[in-house]
Amino acid sequence: MKILIINQILYTHSEGVIPQVDTIKDTMIYQMCNGFLALGHEVTLAAASEYKPQKTEQYDFEVLWFKSNFQRFLPPTLLPCSLELRNFIKNNGSKFDMIISKEVFSLSSLWSSVYYSKKTLLWVEQANHQRKFHQLPSKFWLNIISRHIMTKVRSIVPCSERSKLFLNKYMSNVSNEIIEHGIDICKFTPALQKKRQLIVSSQLIKRKSIDSIIRIFATLHNEKEYSDINLLIAGRGPEELYLRNVAKNEKVDKNVVFLGFVSQTVLNQYVSESLALLINTKSDMNMVSVPESVCSATPIIMNQVPLNCWYVRKYNLGIVKNNWDKNDIKNIIDRNDYYVDNCKKYRDQLSLTSTAKKLIDIFEK
Repeated sequence: MKILIINQILYTHSEGVIPQVDTIKDTMIYQMCNGFLALGHEVTLAAASEYKPQKTEQYDFEVLWFKSNFQRFLPPTLLPCSLELRNFIKNNGSKFDMIISKEVFSLSSLWSSVYYSKKTLLWVEQANHQRKFHQLPSKFWLNIISRHIMTKVRSIVPCSERSKLFLNKYMSNVSNEIIEHGIDICKFTPALQKKRQLIVSSQLIKRKSIDSIIRIFATLHNEKEYSDINLLIAGRGPEELYLRNVAKNEKVDKNVVFLGFVSQTVLNQYVSESLALLINTKSDMNMVSVPESVCSATPIIMNQVPLNCWYVRKYNLGIVKNNWDKNDIKNIIDRNDYYVDNCKKYRDQLSLTSTAKKLIDIFEK
């Protein structure tokens, strides 16, 4: 098939500022395009030109860039509006067998729904109303536009349980099947043997609540049976000095190792050799560290904030619990083989080709 994938917002902005990057090949959607490519399909990716990398690079498939209009009122970080993209969809949609557009609250999804509804599959992460302007734009869109205009699309596929529950309030053709973003599982190899260590992989910023993880680790460290375990913290950010002081005040500074920035290859090794990945974030949606950890056969202890916690809980790939504590860490350590085996069994479900095939199967139904 010839597949058009529309994902204007390629990566997360920082307080409304789009970061300058050298490549888009590490983004989730680019990797997903490779999943369709590996299945023998012809892929075109449409994105907002504001996310174009600084350096010129060669792609494995066609990537088209579309400049956003009316940026003062419709910022590219929130709701990019490209008249050029609208015209492209209208005039070229007939050349494609399938159109995948990310999100419901999106002008490109609206245009695809209007011009080529029977070819359009919406793949949605949104699980609550966006907070901008007191949620009014999001509520208007879901209650009026989605409910009355975007009703004839082929299917609406949620990325999480919470997305599914949210979308079912407004639209009738939401798929029962939840499809998470895939990753390149070949880059993540389970270690032959685990070391007596836990790991945090994160920016060192306030919303990640890494200080709470250090304090929980300290309570574990006070028990003789677990006092030899180390906590590795991979990442950098403005909270580093504060976090070092937390570790010192909790008397675990000798067992808390700040790795700083490490390459993806080195990080993958640290994760695969660890007994568990620890997450206690305040406000993240889908965290790529979750599927990467599963594919490394490393269980996860996490709260219920990230949207992709659903399959960790459903398939016993770790522990999903708000206010998790040392007893949950002890559970993972003492039953590590059980959780590791579950991760190994599930990892193929997160592959790029598996995810791409699931989307195509829903479309063809």
